[in-house]
Amino acid sequence: MIPMNTTEPVILDASDGVTTITLNRPERKNAIDTEMWHTLSEMLREIRNDPDTRVVVLQGSGDAFCAGADVAKSKHQEHPIPRLRRIGDVASSLFELPMPVIAKVDGVAAGAGANMALACDLVVASSRARFSQIFVKRGLSLDFGGSWLLPRIVGLQQAKRLAMLAEVIDVDEAYRLGMVTWVRPPEELDGFVADLAGQLAALPPIAMAQTKSLLNEGVGIDLPAAIRNEAAAQAVNFATDDAPAAFRSFLDRSDPPSYTGRWSVR
Repeated sequence: MIPMNTTEPVILDASDGVTTITLNRPERKNAIDTEMWHTLSEMLREIRNDPDTRVVVLQGSGDAFCAGADVAKSKHQEHPIPRLRRIGDVASSLFELPMPVIAKVDGVAAGAGANMALACDLVVASSRARFSQIFVKRGLSLDFGGSWLLPRIVGLQQAKRLAMLAEVIDVDEAYRLGMVTWVRPPEELDGFVADLAGQLAALPPIAMAQTKSLLNEGVGIDLPAAIRNEAAAQAVNFATDDAPAAFRSFLDRSDPPSYTGRWSVR
């Protein structure tokens, strides 16, 4: 893992199965420039293949989550096609991580920053969080997977409202629309996310990855295909040490085991 360094624009820290990614440009409300896109892409590839990472937390430093891409700094530095390809790669890599990903949102989440939160599995937001699909007010259309994520989360009509008007909505409205999983006071945000991440990290990693994949794929397929996917996933779960250990714990009424995710074909 990359060591903690508070001077870096993106910080990676790992402890007890939880890997935290911190966007660290508070003076720009953590807007993401070209260097940060490169760094995020590399970090996500590293995390995907890290057997010690059970949960990922994505957060911003200072008083914002992420104000989106740093359009001012990126302007004219390179052709937009490779830049947008890089943004798309980060979006896909984040969404496809096999482990649960928690977005910890405090302050503004706008543009690509809003969609970065939506690409996570769970969103914990402070009561002062704000969200905006700001793109059209910058003469742009949706990116970072927003055209796919937003209608699946809030429905097509509300997605059109948010994208076409580019309004800033408060956390209560975001919660009502299903964009936020939990709302907490700012002073409780860190503790709540730490506890949530700890709960998730203690669960069976293979079963967790299979569950996430089934849900992500299930929204785009029919019931028979979903049932086939479930059967295949269950076969993978039974080939680990975790399922038998969980069964024994249940039958013996003992404490939950320490799940390893180890493959144990019988």
